[in-house]
Amino acid sequence: MNQYPKLFSPGKIAHLSIKNRVVMTAMGVCLSGVDGQATPEIIKYYEARAKGGVGLIITEITRIDDDMGKGMPHQLGATNMAQIEPLQQLTDTIHAYGTKIFLQLQHPGKEGMAALTGGRPLLAPSAIPNSKGMMPRELTTEEVQGLVKKFITGAVIARAGGADGVEIHAAHGYLVNQFLSPRHNKRTDQYGGSFENRLRFAIEIVSGIKAACPGFPVSVRISADEFMPDGNNLEAGVKIAQAMEAAGADVINVSNGLHESGVTIMEPYAYPEGWKKHLAIAVKAAVKVPVIAVNTIKTPEFAESLLEEGVSDFIGAGRSLLADPEWPAKAKAGKPELIRNCVGCMQCFSELGAGRHISCAANPRTGRELYFGNVPADAAGKRAVVVGGGPGGMEAAATLARRGYAVTLFEKANTLGGVLNIADKPPHKGLITRLRDAMAAELRELGVAVKLGVCATPDTVRFLKPDALILACGAKPLIPAVPCDGNTCSFADILTGKVTPTGRVAVIGGGMVGLETAEYLADKGCAVTVVEMQDAVGAGIYASVVFTLKKFLAEHGAAILTGHRLTAVTPEGITAETAEGSVQIPCDMTVFAIGSKPDADVIEPFLEAFPEAAVVGDAVAGRRMMEATAEGYLRSLRA
Repeated sequence: MNQYPKLFSPGKIAHLSIKNRVVMTAMGVCLSGVDGQATPEIIKYYEARAKGGVGLIITEITRIDDDMGKGMPHQLGATNMAQIEPLQQLTDTIHAYGTKIFLQLQHPGKEGMAALTGGRPLLAPSAIPNSKGMMPRELTTEEVQGLVKKFITGAVIARAGGADGVEIHAAHGYLVNQFLSPRHNKRTDQYGGSFENRLRFAIEIVSGIKAACPGFPVSVRISADEFMPDGNNLEAGVKIAQAMEAAGADVINVSNGLHESGVTIMEPYAYPEGWKKHLAIAVKAAVKVPVIAVNTIKTPEFAESLLEEGVSDFIGAGRSLLADPEWPAKAKAGKPELIRNCVGCMQCFSELGAGRHISCAANPRTGRELYFGNVPADAAGKRAVVVGGGPGGMEAAATLARRGYAVTLFEKANTLGGVLNIADKPPHKGLITRLRDAMAAELRELGVAVKLGVCATPDTVRFLKPDALILACGAKPLIPAVPCDGNTCSFADILTGKVTPTGRVAVIGGGMVGLETAEYLADKGCAVTVVEMQDAVGAGIYASVVFTLKKFLAEHGAAILTGHRLTAVTPEGITAETAEGSVQIPCDMTVFAIGSKPDADVIEPFLEAFPEAAVVGDAVAGRRMMEATAEGYLRSLRA
């Protein structure tokens, strides 16, 4: 029986039939050729999502201008005929699964990358600094009209390459949105000033495509509310949607925000499912064409509820399909418990920001589909042992089982999850718990023998005579080498409930561990001070996550001290060294939250007995979940 009848009912966009209501919305992946051509890497990436059952794929941002319109170093392009044949390979591959595909046409405008323009100023409707403070050059009227033609050319190339439609990216503070927004468009020609003039650029693009490509579906993605005081509000967003419909748009894709309101575009874990559904409701009530909407959707249950409520006609899933390409197929098969959900950690965007291809903490295959996406069934009759049931160990066990190994996993605790059972304790971290449970369910589905509450030893492992051994036995908290003569504990003691402090607490460390431990303590009513030796907290953490954590701490009255190096812990508090000298910080408890290190006492006996064993995750060094799952997967492929 289908648990989600609306989610898996067919839909239509113009004349185009879509097999279900699941739309993969556009996300940059940085897997294309520098020439804009579709590569085997990006084809395999999208194929995994089509094979997983999605109804419609909207590609990453696809440039329409090779000169000043590049948004990423390795980005799809729709600018010349040489791109048509590789695009045809992509669309043919997607169509083989009954999935439809739109190319999202985009120009970044002043939110582009200066490194990709040869140092020339970025382009914009008006000379107003971008979100990074860089001053762009105002486009001439003739240049604006030329860009309209380039969008139309992009649609012609997309149709020639077999795409089922195109989407105009008119959201998130990129060029088309810059023309629409009163915050960014101060022009005095026919493309600026009045609301009607600000619409002109987008209208000419949509109507031009409809004239050049009759019957070719066009989606327009809008920011229904820019969440900025001098930007478009929801009332204006609804009018923009109506204008796009009147210009010929066949579907409206509802999003929100500008770069300046960044957390509203790319929400980290603290934002609940459906927090912005009022935007889609307002747009859907005002237009007759179908509406796609993103709503931080993580689960098929919630997606079904949105369709039942009439929030939108199609649900837009982005990061959920990075975490699990089989999200639709598992839901349709009645196995939602097997879905690896997105945890909102923002590692996907962090990787792109560093110039690397897309990756995912929950799914180590994401971005690696061509080279590591297929697990060979080559180990039938062999046995494998995994020591440790954290994310790296669970990933390793699942991969080994898919290869055909008879797998035994030992976990000294009474539940699987390892560090996930600590990471899910701060506020708003329930997605971590859900992912842990999905990975555990996956092991049950694959027949892995899980031994909980068993502290494995070399003798335990030797008795099983494994053909492969993966050591994922975690780490222990780092304790700084300073004089300690006061109440101290580790972040693990706090988050596992072993220690319950009250009163004034100093948290040593302003990384992810420290900030989340501070968040947990502040939520419990403690007076928290975060002490960080660097000049800023959140090193290596995606900006929107840091923003969210700092906002929460500020709301709870927590203090953050940077440039403070811990030198001693006393019964009265802590001593720290600053650029101005030594300072005393009173506190009742000091919590060390500066990370973890491998436990040599655990690992070394195993390596002495089994020199060929593979070590993954925190057992190698302090790891994020993304490195742990990637190592567990990749090392198990080669075991």
